[in-house]
Amino acid sequence: MKSVLTHGGVIFAFLLLLSGCSIKKMAMNQLGDALSGGGTVFSSDEDPELVGDALPFSLKLMESVLAETPEHKGLLLALASGFTQYGYGYVQLEADEVEEEDYDRSIELRARAKGLYFRANRYGMRALEVTYPGFGEALRADAESALRRVGKADVESLYWTGLSWAAAVSLSLDDPAVLGDLALAEAMMERAFELDPDWEYGTLHGFFITYEMSRIGGEGEPTERATSHFRKAKQLSGGNMASVYVAYAESVAVAQEDKELFVSLLNEALSIDLDARPDWRLSNLIYQRRAKWLLTRLDWLFF
Repeated sequence: MKSVLTHGGVIFAFLLLLSGCSIKKMAMNQLGDALSGGGTVFSSDEDPELVGDALPFSLKLMESVLAETPEHKGLLLALASGFTQYGYGYVQLEADEVEEEDYDRSIELRARAKGLYFRANRYGMRALEVTYPGFGEALRADAESALRRVGKADVESLYWTGLSWAAAVSLSLDDPAVLGDLALAEAMMERAFELDPDWEYGTLHGFFITYEMSRIGGEGEPTERATSHFRKAKQLSGGNMASVYVAYAESVAVAQEDKELFVSLLNEALSIDLDARPDWRLSNLIYQRRAKWLLTRLDWLFF
């Protein structure tokens, strides 16, 4: 009887342990769901500096939870988008703003931004790997075949993975090994556009406004392609997305040396009503700050 009780006790303890692991995993998954779904708390905030101070803690918390739930796709995607947006809005833009007065600091900030973009890219790749095991290796072996497997449900993953990759490459112009990856980032963005060109109120069109002006081997005239994307992005966003105007001003207006168009576009960005789309408030505030800074650079951009 003793041996049976002992054996039964071991089994009970084992079952209790399994139950505890299951409960912990369930709790961590639920926490991951809550953290990855809380983006609107930040995106609708009216104080960019407050968000900038809070974001690093939020991202590290998500990384801690992800360590317990490594295949939580929501967390992986939230980290890919979070590190990309933080890298641009709070690191790279500052690098541009301080460059004239503190060049060494701007170099440090750009190096940090590049690291954040690569970090975002790794999380984006992992998010795609959850659905498409071996995706990363397959992409490098045969990008066309690998991307053909990806469906419309993963457009968001393609976007943040491709965007962070392209951003990292743009800050690695002195690194031939990294420059070679631009074609893969482009292929991911092209696939996302092919699957859902009007995704998220023209967000993909917004990317291609800038990219078309530097694309190698694109069909037709770059300005025409960029202008087409600008018009579509403006239409889909109802004219309420400041990034669209800033992108067209920095890429097309500067390339055409059209100072009047440049100023007009930036003023349009600044005139956007932040309450028209509360969920875009933070992004619009960041790009309006960019617009204000660009207006101080007219003598540098137009000779």
